[in-house]
Amino acid sequence: MRISESELILNKDGSIYHLNLLPEDLADCIILVGDPDRVPLVSKYFDRIEVRKQKRELVTHTGYVGSKRISVLSSGMGVGGVDIAVNELDALANIDFKTRTVKPDIKSLQIVRLGTCGSLQKHTPIDSIVVSERALGLDGLANFYDINYNNEETNLRQTIIDKFEGHPAIQQCYVVDGDTALTTLFRGTEAVIGTTVTTGGFYGAQGRILRGQLKIKDFVEKLQQLNMTNFEMETSAIFALAKILGHQASSACVVVANRAAQEYSKNPEASVDKTIRFLLEKLSNKTVAEA
Repeated sequence: MRISESELILNKDGSIYHLNLLPEDLADCIILVGDPDRVPLVSKYFDRIEVRKQKRELVTHTGYVGSKRISVLSSGMGVGGVDIAVNELDALANIDFKTRTVKPDIKSLQIVRLGTCGSLQKHTPIDSIVVSERALGLDGLANFYDINYNNEETNLRQTIIDKFEGHPAIQQCYVVDGDTALTTLFRGTEAVIGTTVTTGGFYGAQGRILRGQLKIKDFVEKLQQLNMTNFEMETSAIFALAKILGHQASSACVVVANRAAQEYSKNPEASVDKTIRFLLEKLSNKTVAEA
């Protein structure tokens, strides 16, 4: 079936609308970051860079670490940018732009989020790395898609809804697993493997109080009791879209704030750099020296 011009929007040069990329610009392994300024912090460790493109806050560098071809792409903060980025990444891999039809052989991409987070448990200290085994989505994005959840995902979702006594803000949550093979890649390392809570905001949506008061007074405490590991704003959407579209997804975030201990990293830039090198080494199987 042909995909119409209003649904698959292309630029005049044939690139996809938001990402401004051509299919050949994209590697099969993609590191997804929120901050566009983080893209060159990753690509500075590439042995060579062959693509540099930008449209608005969406920056892409593609190159090699050893023999591994990797793209690093910024999507901006939050699940809205993830919805654009992952759908357009899939289109680049699996839609023929000339015929506007889905290719007969579907390619599965590796999509790994690299970001920062706040830990929910005292035993997950600042400057540690959290790899998400699964995600609790409080953002609502997956509810717009037809997605099949497994029994473990469905059961955990119900446990969370019951814990919050069916509160309207929690009622539409979803639970989705990351890719098992990618998660296994990080087991036995310094990383903490856990369950990530993805929210639609940074303040009230993560239980922070400045002047606005919260509807759920014990929000953070209940998530801690449910053994949730960390807060951030993108992982559940990446996992859900990867599940729908047949891609492998994982997420590695450095802890810059410990919500239980009320501590913040004294050198988050160094911790982000450590996480970048950790991730590149695991994806490429090559040692990445500190710059």
